[in-house]
Amino acid sequence: MIDAITHSSIYVLDQDEALEFYVGKLGLEVATDSDMGIMRWLTVHVPGRPGRELLLEKPGPPSLDDDTVQQVRELVRKHAMPVVIFTTPDCRATYDELVAKGVQFTQEPIKRFYGTDCALRDPFGNNLRITQPAPEPFEVPVG
Repeated sequence: MIDAITHSSIYVLDQDEALEFYVGKLGLEVATDSDMGIMRWLTVHVPGRPGRELLLEKPGPPSLDDDTVQQVRELVRKHAMPVVIFTTPDCRATYDELVAKGVQFTQEPIKRFYGTDCALRDPFGNNLRITQPAPEPFEVPVG
């Protein structure tokens, strides 16, 4: 029986630039950076929280053929990829800290029923959100 999710992936167009952003700006840590011959296996995780890694994957072989690589690259540039959501104990403080590091946001922190969150994009156009979860239980609005 499955008992955990260990890795999720996000397509990045340049892995060195991705490292600068995800590690240098967002403060994640490198978990693995390995040349596997056909690809570079590059994962990051939240400091002190190993076990759930984000693969910073460059579109290419072995999983994608050349035509698909170009399609994926275009989807990333169009902001059409699924969102990645991070959590924080203080959304406003995290937002202020990242703005000071030069991170550009597409939405300032907003309080919602599920907590306070804000939105940004990585250098490639991937949608990211940072959420400060509301204390549970919370009521989901109907309608």
